Amino acid sequence: MSTTQVRGSAEGRTTNAMRSDMKLEVVVIPVSDVERAKQFYGGLGWRLDADVSAGDDFRLVQYTPKGSGCSVQFGTHLTPAAPGTAQALHLIVPDIEAAREELIQGGADPSEVFHCDSGYACRFPGNDGRVSGPEPQRGSYASFLSFGDPDGNTWLLQEVTSRFPGRVAGDTAYGSAADLSQALRRAAAAHGEHEARTGQADANWPDWYAEYMVREQAGEEPPS
Repeated sequence: MSTTQVRGSAEGRTTNAMRSDMKLEVVVIPVSDVERAKQFYGGLGWRLDADVSAGDDFRLVQYTPKGSGCSVQFGTHLTPAAPGTAQALHLIVPDIEAAREELIQGGADPSEVFHCDSGYACRFPGNDGRVSGPEPQRGSYASFLSFGDPDGNTWLLQEVTSRFPGRVAGDTAYGSAADLSQALRRAAAAHGEHEARTGQADANWPDWYAEYMVREQAGEEPPS
């Protein structure tokens, strides 16, 4: 997940106004042995969505990491890319040390957790500046680890505990029922203040709640 933010340019505003939403839902990775890859990703606890074939010339397998809106596909005759050439595919986690333990239990061989001595470039292969251990302040976006699949395709885990304002727009998700419950309670409290200010009951409170929760996760100013 890039930490770069581009705001306020006329070009950016025009692009956002003119284009429809485009949500990345599938990434294709090249593998040499479909059954081996299937065993590996299944062992990580990723959800198997599909395994379809058409004779000996085509096969498509799809897995989705837990909590992800984007899936991974591999198989036979899906891509001309050489096995192992998909590099530094990012997976975002709320607790990188807990995620590392889960990877080990699932059969992966992850690197140690690391952070960069400055900036964020060290997360990519070939760049210097990696420092052992999580970022000392546990700053969001600042701690990483990597692991590879049997073909050498590599994944990068990045710990994100809070999003930069505007990084999530209209794609609101909660990690657990408890998180959703707490968000609803915050929305209810804020809505009570809203009704007190207006001096009347709000019949459209579901819409108000929804707007509040979406803006809260996006780091935007909530409705008043």
